[in-house]
Amino acid sequence: MQPSTSLPKNYSRRIWRAIMEFDMLQRGDRVLVGLSGGKDSAFLLYSLSILLHSTGYPVSLAAATIDAGFAVSSYEGELRRLCSRLGVPLFYERHEELNKVIFAEDSHQSPCARCAFFRRGMLARIATEHGYNKVALGHHLDDAVETFLMSILYSGKIETFTPTTTLERSGITVIRPLCLLREKEITAARRFFAWQPIPSCCSQEEVSSRRVIKNLLRTLGTTSPQLFSRVTSAMRRSPQEIEIWPPKATPNEMRRRYLDMVELIGMVQER
Repeated sequence: MQPSTSLPKNYSRRIWRAIMEFDMLQRGDRVLVGLSGGKDSAFLLYSLSILLHSTGYPVSLAAATIDAGFAVSSYEGELRRLCSRLGVPLFYERHEELNKVIFAEDSHQSPCARCAFFRRGMLARIATEHGYNKVALGHHLDDAVETFLMSILYSGKIETFTPTTTLERSGITVIRPLCLLREKEITAARRFFAWQPIPSCCSQEEVSSRRVIKNLLRTLGTTSPQLFSRVTSAMRRSPQEIEIWPPKATPNEMRRRYLDMVELIGMVQER
């Protein structure tokens, strides 16, 4: 599976658009791809290796895998063969104790939130130790839209992850070059990228909040084909275009307004 000289244009155009629109890459960057072996992260590594190699873009590329010990056996061999064929170094770490920490019963966070937190921190550490200034993750447009709805429905916040962000503690910049591609397009990429995704061994995958939102979007989309694109548009509205209620008044503000109203009523009655 040697890398091709190019990607289909409908893929390469949107990856380059994401890189340019969200200012993801600069000359001399050293980029570490978070590689789980799933379809998204493997395609990200594949596509970046092709685009950077074919254009001669002055950026260094490597991959890192955080194995949380969900599976009894390791998939290190398969991932090393993939990276070898793409000419990309791989930093592989297996942390079986991480599995216990993620599913600790005394934590106030969900297992998914803990898993993302620890993996992100470990990737940032590996990047820092080996001189990489950016970490690339395989999140796509469906991930962004699902996170947007999850934030509204489960957290009461209007937000999602950003295509480019800087981690405060490490100073590492996180980029998401696949953020303009749909998940179904990445799945369809197997016709030219013959990678058998490593199956997820996470026990939460089918019962997570993200799975609920994914199923909801699929169900609603059967009767409203434009639903996904409309949610995407809502997610990219500027603050000036958003019409929402003002923040909830504080107790002091409500007391002041109450006293103002009492005074006003008293003035009317005196008349």
